[in-house]
Amino acid sequence: MRYQIAIVGGGPAGIAAACRAARAGDTHVLLEAQPHLANTIYRYQKGKHVMAEPSVLPLRADAGFEAGKREAILDRWDMDVVAAGVNLRRQAEVKGICKDESGFTLTLVNGEVLLAEAVILSIGVQGNPRKLGAPGEDLPQVQYQLDDPDEYRGEVIVVVGAGDAAIENAIALSANNTVHIVNRKGEFSRAKDGNNSAILAAIDQGKVIVHYNAGIERLELQADGPPVKLLLNADAGHETVPCHRIIARLGATAPRDFVEGCGVQFPSKDAAALPQVSASYESNVPGLYIIGALAGYPLIKQAMNQGFETVEFIRGRPVTPVDEPLLRKKFEVFSAIKDVEVVLDVLRQRSSILAALNRLQLREFLLESELRAPELGTRLYQKGDYGNTVFLTIAGEASVELNSADLDANPVIKAGRMFGELALVSGRPRSASVVAGKGCIIVEVPRRTMLRFMASHAPIREYVDRVFALRAVQNYLAPGVGEAEVLKLLDLCEMKAFKAGQAIYEHGTEAGHIHLVRSGSVTLAAARGDREQVSAYVPAGQYFGEVDVLAGTARRQTARAAIKTETLAIPAEAFLQLLEKHPAVQVRVRDRFQLAVQQRIEMERNPERGEMMSFLLKEGLGEATDALLIDESLCVRCDQCEKACAATHGQVSRLDREAGATFDHLHVPTSCRHCEHPHCMKDCPPDAIHRAANGEVFIESTCIGCGNCERNCPYGVIQMGVESTEAPSLWRWMMFGQGRAPGSELKVKNKDIAKKAVKCDMCRGRDEGPACVQACPTGAALRVGPEQFFEILRDGRR
Repeated sequence: MRYQIAIVGGGPAGIAAACRAARAGDTHVLLEAQPHLANTIYRYQKGKHVMAEPSVLPLRADAGFEAGKREAILDRWDMDVVAAGVNLRRQAEVKGICKDESGFTLTLVNGEVLLAEAVILSIGVQGNPRKLGAPGEDLPQVQYQLDDPDEYRGEVIVVVGAGDAAIENAIALSANNTVHIVNRKGEFSRAKDGNNSAILAAIDQGKVIVHYNAGIERLELQADGPPVKLLLNADAGHETVPCHRIIARLGATAPRDFVEGCGVQFPSKDAAALPQVSASYESNVPGLYIIGALAGYPLIKQAMNQGFETVEFIRGRPVTPVDEPLLRKKFEVFSAIKDVEVVLDVLRQRSSILAALNRLQLREFLLESELRAPELGTRLYQKGDYGNTVFLTIAGEASVELNSADLDANPVIKAGRMFGELALVSGRPRSASVVAGKGCIIVEVPRRTMLRFMASHAPIREYVDRVFALRAVQNYLAPGVGEAEVLKLLDLCEMKAFKAGQAIYEHGTEAGHIHLVRSGSVTLAAARGDREQVSAYVPAGQYFGEVDVLAGTARRQTARAAIKTETLAIPAEAFLQLLEKHPAVQVRVRDRFQLAVQQRIEMERNPERGEMMSFLLKEGLGEATDALLIDESLCVRCDQCEKACAATHGQVSRLDREAGATFDHLHVPTSCRHCEHPHCMKDCPPDAIHRAANGEVFIESTCIGCGNCERNCPYGVIQMGVESTEAPSLWRWMMFGQGRAPGSELKVKNKDIAKKAVKCDMCRGRDEGPACVQACPTGAALRVGPEQFFEILRDGRR
């Protein structure tokens, strides 16, 4: 029989397509390889709660779906398929699809042949799970699926992954087992908000043990104890976890061989690449449509909407995508273009980043971003500001303000280029101001959106890294050197990553490179007996290693990553050739060379300063942009700093003067460091934590009190509290028993008033600056950034 539509794959997208075809009277067949529908969801753990996201997206389908338990959803779809009269073929696995002049021929594994005018591929990607990518990944104790967590009791189980499936498996298994979860990143950014909150709560309660920024080195069998030994490479160094089994939930890759065998082309050889589709979900093969996870949209509601829309497209029935009104509103900046699809085409043509996304991913990217057409001369950001967004120039140009006396000499950012990535990648302030030029139209991309797409799209990550390296070399190392020459230099360079404490190079080794710090920070230390004496600190955006290269000697110091760090390694020979060709750059570098030698000599003469620097870095000042220090030689313990803080912030103090560590006369109280890459900003469901232009990290009133930031902060500087206008009074409390005692916690009578996260915000909006510093009667309190370390250590004070 010849069908108008053959639907391959009975997942949510296929079910929605088949139900629509059946309701509309289109001849069709739904081919499902398994004996049941929705195999991916069928294989979810029993009782799993399935979410219906994105919540703002309405459902457009002839099959129902709402958040609920796995079993209820599967039952609902079985009933919907029957009620719609879908022509369903179970255990009908398709082996191949070919197209000729008459249409498509589908060959099943059992040898049966079917004919169709159009084909919808909705096979998903779950049949090809990503493996661990380490020796031992094929041991029998490694599995890539969890059907029923209640089957396992009393075991040590390691779940690898940071997505929804990994989180749900880890939480379910923790009821009867000891569970570790391995996250290759520093946050659970890919998870839905509910899962994110749940895993952080489980970690906080000790139900799940987390390993952040951890990569798997290998798996080994062992004779004693649990059968497997898992070796990790994490921020803190090497870790070993003996366990009974490893459950890897790392997502999946497209069934590429099968899809390419159908004639579908992929944009690159990257294993994570997905086929490009048109606005109507049609592939490069006319009449063959791809929807759901295979098209880059794994969310159930999105997939079902696509199933409905694709059938309408095939049968020539007009339909408007559900996100069309939202995109049309954003695209109003293009006054001459009214058609959404035309605008999408234009955007992909004008930006390498946008061109790396398929149609559906591009729509999602733009829905989360803002399109702006600022007037000529509008300042887009200020030099020295901290930024939470990056920019793509779509039309016109923007101008970098380097020379106010000669505006024509300022660099121009033309259409198709990115800017603002230095602050995003390094966590450092903006290196220059940028203003809108003639005809400027920009896409302003939120930090979280760009980081998420960088993590999941290799071409975007590579592009951003390339642009960052170009700008970093031009700004910090070789200003005035042309772009073409810098790009040739970058072809010789390599981006390298280091764990906290890992040596970038060691004393006595050959000086083969200089290093530009992409993110993180570095310490330089000289050998002193059997230990290292820290002599210098290098923050993100600065470079190091040039002293030995210029001197032509072996390394005289050891360079170590103070925190997780990435550097751009520039070959020494290429660096020296650059200096020889550009005298102005040579003068700049040699001046810095003299200063570095002088600082090294001073630190070596005063070893206690190196000890103090090591202490400050250990206390987190290596990633701080503004930290509170107290000079104990001047402090009289009056607690005026704490009182002033509480009075400024609704009677909830944001610092604890007595807590914290002390070295010699310097004390680091418990107070926010305003980190370069704030840990508290990770996994904030309402996105309530932001960084102001001056670097202060603050929490807005939209905080829902989930406590994620409190758990994520490694320095214990965030607390959950309730602000009040009533200040504690010692006399009123002692004489009349009224109010609360100074230092006591505010008790909330109304249980509907929830506690919210509070932390130091550097007294944001206070003209006089931080109250703690202003209130100190002896000048013992001071706020510093990492660049001031050497000055503090040299002078013993400010």
